Amino acid sequence: MEIDYKELGERIAKRRKVLNLTQDDVAGATGLSNNHISNIENNHSIPSIETLLKICEALDITPDYFLLGIFRNTNDSLLSRINQKIKLCDEKKQELVDHFITWLVDEKL
Repeated sequence: MEIDYKELGERIAKRRKVLNLTQDDVAGATGLSNNHISNIENNHSIPSIETLLKICEALDITPDYFLLGIFRNTNDSLLSRINQKIKLCDEKKQELVDHFITWLVDEKL
């Protein structure tokens, strides 16, 4: 399996924006430079594991979301309930749920 660093950077930027944080905010929380955060988000720099973990901590998310696009939080009962309902859907409905969630995440509500 190969890591798509372009997607990794896009996921970091998306998560940062969902939390209403600037690159300066993330830089301050991680001890990294604003320029380094920008380079990672724009696929001009590949983060080390240590850097990625600092970013994960600052953005309160696990590395598997940034690396694989998978959000895991086994202690979250709401996500567990949603996941169980999605498993009851056929493939067509699961695709619809995926599109809806993507739209919802991208919307500025």
